[in-house]
Amino acid sequence: MNGPWDVSSDCTPDCAAHALPRVPAARMARRGAAFARTVRRALTDGERMAEPGRLRTHARGLLDALDIQVEGAAALTAGDGIGTLVVVNHISWLDILALLAVEPVTLLAKREVGGWPVVGGLARRAGTHFIDRTHPRRLPHTVREVSELLAAGRSVAVFPQATTWCTAGAGTFRRATFQAAIDVGAPVRPVTLGYSQQGLPSTVAAFCGEDTFAGSLRRVLGARALTIRVTAHPLVTPLDAGLDRRELAALAARAALGGRPVAAVTGGGLARPTAALRPAVPAPPTPQQDTPVHV
Repeated sequence: MNGPWDVSSDCTPDCAAHALPRVPAARMARRGAAFARTVRRALTDGERMAEPGRLRTHARGLLDALDIQVEGAAALTAGDGIGTLVVVNHISWLDILALLAVEPVTLLAKREVGGWPVVGGLARRAGTHFIDRTHPRRLPHTVREVSELLAAGRSVAVFPQATTWCTAGAGTFRRATFQAAIDVGAPVRPVTLGYSQQGLPSTVAAFCGEDTFAGSLRRVLGARALTIRVTAHPLVTPLDAGLDRRELAALAARAALGGRPVAAVTGGGLARPTAALRPAVPAPPTPQQDTPVHV
């Protein structure tokens, strides 16, 4: 535990498991060498790596080096002037690469990510904004910072679960960052990330509990036919229905954490109509969901 904002997950490294037999050791070695070369190329870009085109290229290159396919959404943001708050379930360090490979956005991550091997350096150079969860008085500043980014037309991706889980349907969304979208009238895009191996739900990429980056990377290097599906759900426009941050977080979580029909609930317990939702891009196929292990 790092501070009062921390969320406890009962997922551990034992949750991570291959759905298919591992690839041979020689193939793992080739992947590892290709990943190391791609990391070096990305790091030599320095501050230029934050440029959207370069960021997407490097993210795709790192996933290609690991033989990971990305399927699903063609767009995450609304693209209509004001930025989009992209809210995503959190399973793995690979989540960051998958999002950036689809559409480069500004990332909001916990401070600890900046210290992770490989990913931390890439995240810093990509312009990630880090949250210090050991100082709760910084929360209003963080919300204000996200509001300013959105108002300036920069889309921001956040992981409101505040920790990682081994499947897409576990945990809940914390509310704070949703206030930023309400303050500036920004649309919210719930996104579901799901991992599979040849169509079989897989937890091999899960990075949970006391897991180490080295241990997680070894599993990923050995994973056969690993695919990440990125599903962008319809936009939620909070001002259309006068949602507060509690209702907005609940609405987005129902979509991102389970793909369930979305409807906000008022304080009186009445369901609001789904008119607050509007698709901005054609909806991709519904991902094959893992059976939640932790509820």
